[in-house]
Amino acid sequence: MDQDEGLMAVDNIVTQFNTYEDFLDSQITTIDLYYLEDESLARQLVELGYRGTGEIVKREDFEARKAAIDIARLAERTQKKTLTSAGKDLQDDFLKALAMREEDNRNGKVSTVIFIRDKNVHGQEVSGYIDYAHRLKTEDFEVYFSGKRRLLPRPTDLSFYNWDNHIAVCNSSPNYQVMADNPEGLLFKYKRDRKILNVDPKAQPGDNSVRIPIQTELYTHVVLFDHISRRKT
Repeated sequence: MDQDEGLMAVDNIVTQFNTYEDFLDSQITTIDLYYLEDESLARQLVELGYRGTGEIVKREDFEARKAAIDIARLAERTQKKTLTSAGKDLQDDFLKALAMREEDNRNGKVSTVIFIRDKNVHGQEVSGYIDYAHRLKTEDFEVYFSGKRRLLPRPTDLSFYNWDNHIAVCNSSPNYQVMADNPEGLLFKYKRDRKILNVDPKAQPGDNSVRIPIQTELYTHVVLFDHISRRKT
């Protein structure tokens, strides 16, 4: 039996029994108990490999795999709980698109830049580019997916422009470096693989990136840019 097969065998045993003692008990026969007349002694003999009806598994191996499996299950449950879009009745295509990308942006498989143009609460027209993964880490998107608040660009996002008072702001994020002073227009460099994202609608978005216009009734104009990093982490 090779290492992978051995690990699978241990995993099968770990999933069947709650404790190592339960596993040992499953290896003890009624004949063992009859002759030994001591359950604890019978367990020790099974653990040492002298008695038993099946696979020999050391206590430390059993407990290590049990802990690893429990941690993996907890991480999976935690990840599912962090998806703020889960269970929401999403009607608009924009919110549906964000929900589809939430998990991948949280775990780093995809990095989405959101362009939004619309009016703020003061009736001023604003537009800008939002680092979706960064926003997910810094605020609760429950208010957006539940419809309690509208997602709009802020002066702290990758870029922000107020069309009424002509205030323009650019900020790099943990994921993107803003390249504002460029002949080709506004560019974003993804820090993980250093690929350039070009948001000009007349240009190609760049390597491993795709531009997706979104039809929505919630905003004047929405475009998503999905970037997939090829760099191994």
